[in-house]
Amino acid sequence: MDTDFTHRTVRALGGKRLHRLGLAPSYGLDEKGCAEALEQLQYVFWNPRATRFTGPLRAACQKDRERYVIAGGPTIALFPGQLQRYVDRARKVLGTDYLDVLQLYWVSKMSRLSPAMVDELVRIRESGAVRALGVSIHDRPRAGRLAEDSPLDLLMIRYNAAHPGAEQDVFPHLATRQPAVVAYTATSWRKLLKRPSSWSGPVMSAGDCYRFCLSSPHVDVVLTGPKDVAELRQNLAALERGPLSAEEQGWMREFGRKVHG
Repeated sequence: MDTDFTHRTVRALGGKRLHRLGLAPSYGLDEKGCAEALEQLQYVFWNPRATRFTGPLRAACQKDRERYVIAGGPTIALFPGQLQRYVDRARKVLGTDYLDVLQLYWVSKMSRLSPAMVDELVRIRESGAVRALGVSIHDRPRAGRLAEDSPLDLLMIRYNAAHPGAEQDVFPHLATRQPAVVAYTATSWRKLLKRPSSWSGPVMSAGDCYRFCLSSPHVDVVLTGPKDVAELRQNLAALERGPLSAEEQGWMREFGRKVHG
């Protein structure tokens, strides 16, 4: 069993051993910061609009492509033909033969997971142009059903101390197929970093938020979007503290309920 808190071997992603902090480079990190992040982090949630990040990522892949897991997909995906076009463009921009994860964003809101879309996703995976299929989804009960029965290799879901519902709706359904789980909105769009009215206890830091997510054995990777190198280094250092203690779990869950309201 993999017992290292900061790293995990993820079977659904080719058995790669990954740092459990994944990089979402759309929140201000500059090219130099992105290059530093890629020296330690391997899971990358990429989109072509993150132009300052594309150069460092392309350079990193030229040095050691197998080190990284690159996940991405069209911002809006309603028709099967959009998928191959996105994959072809992404591979050209990044200078790589394949993407690790072809992902539909926010299924039912910005993407359609119709039978035709599923067939096209599977076809592209079988072609070797991508290695795994994923979705991001807010509909937790549907995510649970997809975890049990679908060709998807990865689920990207909202999970944090203010929104722990995946513990009931998604995590119990993972055992059969064991898709990878990537958590995002760990700070609940920074709401967990602010003191609610009438709360007198400690307030969570960003590092606490990431440790909360990764203390669940069901979460393989949690995304971080640092604004600068200082935040990146703080987040990495926080993970070295390891999983939450029972006392930390208690106050963070109570704090999360207060933030949720």
